Amino acid sequence: MKIAVIYHSETGNTARIAERIAEGARTIPGTEARLMGLDGIDEAFLAEARAMVIGCPVYAGGLSWQMKRWLDTTKLKLAGKLGSVFATENHVGGGADIAELSMAAGLLVRGCLVYAAGASLGAPFTHFGAVAVKDGDEAQKERARVLGSRVAEKARELWGGAEPMKSL
Repeated sequence: MKIAVIYHSETGNTARIAERIAEGARTIPGTEARLMGLDGIDEAFLAEARAMVIGCPVYAGGLSWQMKRWLDTTKLKLAGKLGSVFATENHVGGGADIAELSMAAGLLVRGCLVYAAGASLGAPFTHFGAVAVKDGDEAQKERARVLGSRVAEKARELWGGAEPMKSL
């Protein structure tokens, strides 16, 4: 099962949280998670991936313009993939919830099945996705790892080892 973790990071904080998400995904047997900055997306891997987790820093209370531009203009086929989101912010209440909901909306428009587990699997809760202040404290890093493992588990539950759906 392939999972792409796609992110935009300026200071390295978002990249470090993306690494925690990939680590969590890799705890599920048979999962290959690959990190990809917006400037280096492995299109072949993404095409084969059953799931993707995207994330960015918060800019002015919302998602970064770089991630917004990518979601608005990518020609890559994302339909049918399991999608999830994460965000980093400079302080609590900095807008991560708005950024996550905006990214989730972008994934929905592209035909993704959006998933975060919310509160259904108990603590740590991943409501809209993982959030970290800067590069996260230990609890926030653990929540990122848990999100990665939950996305990988859900992808395995949905598709097992099946081939990806053909894009619409």
